[in-house]
Formats: sequence, C-alpha cells, structure tokens
Amino acid sequence: MKIKSQSADKAATIVFYIIAGIVVLLLAVFVGYLLYQGRDRLNLHFIFSAPVFGKEGGGIGPQLFNSLYMVFLSMLITLPIGLSAGIYLAEYAKPSKVTNIIRFCIEALSSLPSIVIGLFGLLIFVNLTGWKYTLMGGALTVSVLNLPVITRISEDALRNVSPSIKEASLALGATHWQTILKVLVPSAIPGLVTGVILTTGRVFGEAAALLYTAGMSSPVLHFSNLNPLSHGSPLNPFRPAETLAVYIWQVNSEGLAPDARKIADGASAILIIAVFLFNIVARIIGRSLNAKFTGKSSRK
Repeated sequence: MKIKSQSADKAATIVFYIIAGIVVLLLAVFVGYLLYQGRDRLNLHFIFSAPVFGKEGGGIGPQLFNSLYMVFLSMLITLPIGLSAGIYLAEYAKPSKVTNIIRFCIEALSSLPSIVIGLFGLLIFVNLTGWKYTLMGGALTVSVLNLPVITRISEDALRNVSPSIKEASLALGATHWQTILKVLVPSAIPGLVTGVILTTGRVFGEAAALLYTAGMSSPVLHFSNLNPLSHGSPLNPFRPAETLAVYIWQVNSEGLAPDARKIADGASAILIIAVFLFNIVARIIGRSLNAKFTGKSSRK
C-alpha cells in the first residue's frame, strides 16, 4: 500500500511538472513569436517618434506615452478605493445581508465584458460630463473595470497575513487602525503587488473600453509643454489619447500606413516588453517595501 502511494505521488508530481512546463513553454513561444515578428522595429526611433500616416517609417511614441499615463491615472484612482474596500471587507465588515450584497456586486462587476464597461463610460464620462474623448474618461472607465480585482486581491492579501502578527500589534497597545496601517498593509504588500500587476497589465492591453472613452486619435503633443491645462501638453488628462493597444487595432483594421503590419508587429513587441518591465519593477519594489516594513532588511 505504501509503495502504491509513493508511486501515485511521483506520478502526480511528474504530471504537475509537465503542466507547469507546458505553461512556461506556451508563454515562451508566444513572447518569442511576437519579439521575432517585431524585431525590425525594436529601436529608439520607432519607440520615440510619432506616427506618419500614409507613409512608412512612423513610430509609436505618443501612443506609448498615453498608455503609461493611462496606467498612472487609473492606478491613482483604483488603488485607494480598491484597497479601502478590501480593508473594509477584511477587517470591518461583519457577515450580514449587506456584506453579501456587496460581495455579489463585486463578483457581478468583475464578470462584465469590457465592451459593456466601455459603453457605460461613453454614457457617463464622455456624454454626461461633456468631457468628450479624454484620458481621464478612459482612466475612470478602466478603474471601474479593475476595481473588483483590486478589492478582492486586497481583501485576500490582508486575510492571509498571520493572525499572530495582528494580535501582537494589538497586545502592544496599538489601535485597530494603527495595526491595519502599520502592520497588516505592509505585511500584505506582496499580495497587493500581484493585484497591481494584474490590473496594470489589463490597462496596457485594454482596447474595447478605451475606444469609446479615450478615443482613437491624439493631438500633437509638445513634450516641452508641461502645463497640464494646455491642450497640447502630454500631461493634460482632459485630451483625447490613443493608447498603444488601440493603435495596434486601428493600424491593423484601417491600414493607415503602407507598412501597417510591421508597425503592428513592432508595437505588439514593445507592448509585451513594457508589460514585462513593469511586472519586474513592481516585484522588485514590492519586495523592497515588504523587507523595509517587516524589518527583514535590518536582520541581514
């Protein structure tokens, strides 16, 4: 019987290793294919120059900046609200009908297609506000899309912190809020970083919701103009902004340039590299903050 159990354990281990290997292989093939197809456009000229419609040799500079700015604005909105909601559900909400309704709303919102959220953003953040197509409208729409993810991940990350850490803080005389702010949240940073990575990746790759809210064009940006109230300033959140994912879709569907396929391949490769770099940087910052707040760095 013991031999059979050991054999079953070895077989299961081998199966899980094979499945993990397949996942890694699929990712490597996918990323490798995109990088290979876009290898000719992996240069600084393509990254920093603006598109030249109707001619070859255009770049993706404004679109890449718009994507990064969209991530910044959406995280500025999503993180405080999502983290606060996660803290409430993990530390303050008692089991009740109201809590069940809140959880049901979060799950329902997380399952809505992005195109539906985009139409909601079109009605509220474009038409009702009178802003028309803007970066802010796109950021608010994407925030609605990502709030359920951040909320659930924040709640789970806080609940997964060892209860002994919380009890030790309370035993030392800290208030509940001080324990949350200075003990639980720093200890939950690795889980929170995972949520940030998931949501930022979704912002980078989102196209459907932003078609209806941020628009499919951008004004000529003057990067020397840092006045956020100026129409031509890249920092103006109330201007139309075509993100990189939207530009890839537009180039492929409308054929705005003779080398449209090469532009789309290069933009896709840059998008993948940007997502990977952001993930790596977020992991490094998350580990550094976790080590700082939990005192691991001082023990080395």
